[in-house]
Amino acid sequence: MKPARLMKVFVTGPLPAEGRAALAQAADCEVEQWNSDDPIPRKDLEQGVVGAHGLLCRLSDRVDKKLLDAAGANLRVISTLSVGVDHLALDEIKKRGIRVGYTPGVLTDATAELAVSLLLTTCRRLPEAIEEVKNGGWSSWSPLWMCGYGLSQSTVGIVGLGRIGQAIARRLKPFGVQRFLYTGRQPRPQEAAEFQAEFVPIAQLAAESDFIVVSCSLTPATMGLCNKDFFQKMKNTAIFINISRGDVVNQEDLYQALASGQIAAAGLDVTTPEPLPPSHPLLTLKNCVILPHIGSATYKTRNTMSLLAANNLLAGLRGEAMPSELEL
Repeated sequence: MKPARLMKVFVTGPLPAEGRAALAQAADCEVEQWNSDDPIPRKDLEQGVVGAHGLLCRLSDRVDKKLLDAAGANLRVISTLSVGVDHLALDEIKKRGIRVGYTPGVLTDATAELAVSLLLTTCRRLPEAIEEVKNGGWSSWSPLWMCGYGLSQSTVGIVGLGRIGQAIARRLKPFGVQRFLYTGRQPRPQEAAEFQAEFVPIAQLAAESDFIVVSCSLTPATMGLCNKDFFQKMKNTAIFINISRGDVVNQEDLYQALASGQIAAAGLDVTTPEPLPPSHPLLTLKNCVILPHIGSATYKTRNTMSLLAANNLLAGLRGEAMPSELEL
């Protein structure tokens, strides 16, 4: 028997099977959903949240004051299908006493695997090599043709030694990396001990690293962190990888660094904007590998994320402890 009064839940797009099933079994909720994998248009989002008690959103959905006003006083819980929360107006959400659920931890391994894949793809010039096979450029053997850079005896700098940064270092260590450097808000000696990683200023990390992997959160302090000054300090043989957020990087400065040979190559799983327009200058460069933000894109991870997001939402609506609640 259903409760006399159902709680309205608005979901901004289709969920993988496990999350979808969890919501379908919630007898105390009435679920409305945007039924397209394309981002929900702003007008439809503002209409959909009206009167909602719970919102299950994606990273592409901007939850700001205007949207919260449109939702109204019923809104008690926001659950995001992401570990990042830079799309949420957290100060405004906190002011209204709304609880927030997110999905940390469950995507760490998949994202770290993707980061290592992107690093190897970039430093060994795999897209270029594949294209040479396809277009007839593969002829006779030549000693320097398609040469790239290897990890053995290298120095790897990690910007942000959180869960994902540690998982990346853990996977890179067996490749024979000689030295790990890291930077962030503060030293993390306990976590760094596993890799004998050294906490250094960001300028030193840029100057001494052969490979730089950006895995920090997007905050006011990290916005535009990797800019002209940063790239000018890097070695001209260095590889730059970003799997954090596009806004951590000044993309115009990155383009100039790549086009001029200031740095060797870059691999990006995140950009600004997303999706990146096909006409963007970065896409004209052979030494820039760009992926469509697929860090967590394994079937298992996305299913686990969707279930966690659904359970966060339902627990919050029922006044229970969320499996993963963001402390505001």
